[in-house]
Amino acid sequence: MENPKQYELQIIYTQIVRDKKGAISFKDYTYHLNAKTYFYPASTVKFPIAVLALEKLNTIPNTSINTSYTIEGNTDKIKFSEEISKVFAVSDNVASTNLLEFIGFDFVNQKMKEKGLFPFRLSHRLSAPDSRNPLVKSTTIYKDDQTIEVFPSKLNESPVPLALLGIKKGVGYRDMEDKLVNTPFDFSKNNYYPLETLHNTLKRIVFPQAFKEEERFKITEKDRAFILFSMQNLPKNAGFDPITYYDGYCKFFMFGDTTANIPSNIKIYNKVGTAYGTMIDCAYILDQENKVEFMLSATILANKDGVFNDDIYEYESVSLPFLAELGRQLYDKSRQ
Repeated sequence: MENPKQYELQIIYTQIVRDKKGAISFKDYTYHLNAKTYFYPASTVKFPIAVLALEKLNTIPNTSINTSYTIEGNTDKIKFSEEISKVFAVSDNVASTNLLEFIGFDFVNQKMKEKGLFPFRLSHRLSAPDSRNPLVKSTTIYKDDQTIEVFPSKLNESPVPLALLGIKKGVGYRDMEDKLVNTPFDFSKNNYYPLETLHNTLKRIVFPQAFKEEERFKITEKDRAFILFSMQNLPKNAGFDPITYYDGYCKFFMFGDTTANIPSNIKIYNKVGTAYGTMIDCAYILDQENKVEFMLSATILANKDGVFNDDIYEYESVSLPFLAELGRQLYDKSRQ
């Protein structure tokens, strides 16, 4: 907190206000929030990808969350429900890319804008070969009535370079051949998901009734319940090894700096992201036993040497302890 500029710190804290009739409103508090100051959103972009995959699926008759599909070049059938579960439980990159091949970049960008979730830009896959290819592969849906439907490959729009503060970062970076390049790292063609847009995405999923019809995601109540379940589900309950994927593995607020179990009374509905020294969490934290309920989003950059893509970042020594303590202090404050 003594040097928020160095760490590119941005925070949003939201109190949930209910009137006598149960109507929801939000009281937001922000710290250094600025959508025009760029940070790399990392895996947080998987959040709208997962939700919008269900929105598109809802437009296809005789399908459900448990419907299977295949992607061009791969005969393995994959289930929408399983891919979405992996996206939230352990932030799986392959699952995210599989969902993106089904919906495409343009669909995500258009739907986010229609719902007022803007600025936002999805321009590349995460940790995937040929990640910037605007051509998404064809997919085959295996419907619940035993019929199939093929969705052809589609060429999406190529991204326009972003013009934002901090779009070029650091003093250098490692290139594809692991050679050090002594110029700032250029993020202008990368994904863009400002903290306020991310935070407002979560609001629409947790409290859709607080928004106009056109601002909501077009998913069923059953789908929304599945998304919420997947967001709070711990890796061990999703079938992952609890030693490698401990409770706090994708729960940075409150528990990111510990391998201890999360108490059963605390539910954290969230999506995290970590890449290029940036760490992000966006969460709805609920403890009904102690009457605690709030939303919290934050991003922090810990890259002391100023070199990007070198895998030398201060995640363990700076980012996780900070985000965990931030969550704990706001939890304690909410409890008073």
